[in-house]
Amino acid sequence: MEKYIDYAVEKILDLCRIPSPSGFTDKVIKHLENEIKSFGDVNYKISNKKSLLVDLGGEGNPLVLAAHVDTLGGVVRSIKSNGRLRLSRIGGFPENNIEAENCTVHTRDGKTYSGTIQLIHPSVHVYNDVGSLKRDDTTVEVVLDEIVKSKEDTVKLGISNGDFVSFDPRTIYTESGFIKSRHLDDKASAGILLSLIKLFTEREIKPSRKVYILFTTYEEVGHGGSSFIPEDTQEMISVDMGAVGDDLDTDEYVVSVCAKDSGGPYDYEVTTNLINTAKENELKYAVDIYPGYGSDVEATLRAGYDIKHGLIGPGVFASHGYERTHKSGIENTFALIYNYII
Repeated sequence: MEKYIDYAVEKILDLCRIPSPSGFTDKVIKHLENEIKSFGDVNYKISNKKSLLVDLGGEGNPLVLAAHVDTLGGVVRSIKSNGRLRLSRIGGFPENNIEAENCTVHTRDGKTYSGTIQLIHPSVHVYNDVGSLKRDDTTVEVVLDEIVKSKEDTVKLGISNGDFVSFDPRTIYTESGFIKSRHLDDKASAGILLSLIKLFTEREIKPSRKVYILFTTYEEVGHGGSSFIPEDTQEMISVDMGAVGDDLDTDEYVVSVCAKDSGGPYDYEVTTNLINTAKENELKYAVDIYPGYGSDVEATLRAGYDIKHGLIGPGVFASHGYERTHKSGIENTFALIYNYII
């Protein structure tokens, strides 16, 4: 299986480097489509919302495994009189998580411009409130790497309100097996599911039940899993991430099984089966509660689907910031899914 773990890591790195804030995901879906086509004869389709669904085969008790490829980001809320940009957030994060980050502005006519997200009072040599200034969309702005001194200068570049802004992922893979990057939520699990498709296709493996794999594109704004779910689905598992911190058992080396999050408890039978599968295969795993978390499968439930639901994923440190996981967490998540459906 090492070949497929290495491929998963490779694809995670590739996916993290593709800009894809919610609503701006065409490029990353095209990348997935091209990879899937390279595997050979794979049955897939793409929705109007640009979610991508793969039919992995098998019969009975249909299961959907869902990961999202949309990420946090922003759009231009307004162009300031000094030519700088005010942002409107895509997804949930505090502005201090993007302060001093490089970014790219994507215009509607296909141009891109680099910039840096800075405080309006960025220099300690000039301002005495650099440490105390509240971080929000009025105090954090995009400073373009262009000679602009007025709103008119910026408009002449072709930048306008509503243009998407992606954050530099700063993707790094260390010799010690750590993956550091923005957007490991949820491109870590997307890479894992892509590698599973490759494994089942290349080795002509048939799952023990009907299995679909779904890549969604609006999870970070709450409605990624609300549509494009096969009508025969009986069970759905969000393959997302496990959070690291405080009294939680999850770390970057394990697969996390979530028992409850902000939407309430996950299905008892599904969660128990996932835990038992991890135990039987001697995987490194943790069971945790994430009160500040929501997942694609909850959007599916709110849309009215009558399904059992679960949530798993590799442990990710500093979620919705500059995130980090480890190859071991990828491997344990891959193994849990494989053994759950084989």
